Amino acid sequence: MLLVVGLGNPGSDYARNRHNVGFMAVDEIVHRHRFSRFRTKFHGKLAEGEVAGRKVMVFKPMTYMNRSGDAVLGAVRFFKIAPENVIVFHDELDLAGGKIRVKRGGGHAGHNGLRSIHSRITPKYARVRIGIGHPGGKERVVGHVLKDFSKTEGKWVSKLMEAIAEAFPLLADGDDAGFMTKVSLIINPPVHKKREEAAEETDEKPGEKPGEKPGENRKT
Repeated sequence: MLLVVGLGNPGSDYARNRHNVGFMAVDEIVHRHRFSRFRTKFHGKLAEGEVAGRKVMVFKPMTYMNRSGDAVLGAVRFFKIAPENVIVFHDELDLAGGKIRVKRGGGHAGHNGLRSIHSRITPKYARVRIGIGHPGGKERVVGHVLKDFSKTEGKWVSKLMEAIAEAFPLLADGDDAGFMTKVSLIINPPVHKKREEAAEETDEKPGEKPGEKPGENRKT
C-alpha cells in the first residue's frame, strides 16, 4: 500500500496559491484514476484507489502546512505504512516553475510541511518536488508562496498536473526516473521536422522547389 500526500493549506483563500500545488497534483491523480471521493479522516481528506496493481491512499492534511506531520502520522499509524511507502507532493522554491524532481530521503530544505513530516515519521519517505521558482530575496518568499499562480503560470500548471497524473503509475511502481521522463515528454514533446525529413527523402535541399536543379538560375 502507498500513502500519497499532497501538501497545502485548507480553505478557498489558499486554493490557487503556489504553496498549494501539492494539493493540486493529488487532486488530479484522484480525478484521473477514478479514486473514491475524499472523506474526512485523520485531520485531513482521504481518497482510495488502485494504480499499477497497488492500493493507493491519497491524503491531504487539513492542519495547515506547519502541522502536516501530525495528520500524516495518524494515517501512517492507522494503515501501518512504512515511511518508505509514503510519497509527498510539495512546492519547491529551488526549482524553476514547471520542473519536477523525485527525491527519496534527505533534508527538508526549510519547507515547513516537510519539516513537520520529518519530525513525525522520519525523513525516509519520497517526495515529488514541484518547481514554483524563487522570488529572488528571502524576504519575498512568504509573499511568493502564499500568492496565487498568475494567469501565465496557470497554463503550465494545468498541463503539469495532467502530466503528473498520467505518469503517476510509473511512480507508484517505483520507477522514479521513468516517471520524471514521461512527465517531461508530455510537457515538451519532441518536435518532428517533417519538411526536412521530406527533403532528405527526395534529395531536395531546403529552399529548392521540387524538380529544380541545384544551382539553376531562376527568375523568382
